[in-house]
Amino acid sequence: MPVNLSIKNAPDDIVKRLKARAERNHRSLQGELLAILEEAVSKESALTIDELLEEVNRLGLKTGSESKDFIRKDRDAR
Repeated sequence: MPVNLSIKNAPDDIVKRLKARAERNHRSLQGELLAILEEAVSKESALTIDELLEEVNRLGLKTGSESKDFIRKDRDAR
């Protein structure tokens, strides 16, 4: 059975961006929020071994030391 959800005190700038996104996607605000929620919960599954290997290859990581350097570079950029 469907459940009603509510978001209280949403900041104006977020509401404005959500409305603009909904308009770009030809949806109501409610429809856009539901689409965002659906996308968020559909990504909960863990990566498969093949997906993880594909990501490692995409990043160009080859050895543990390269991984360490990549993580350090990412951390230092923050």
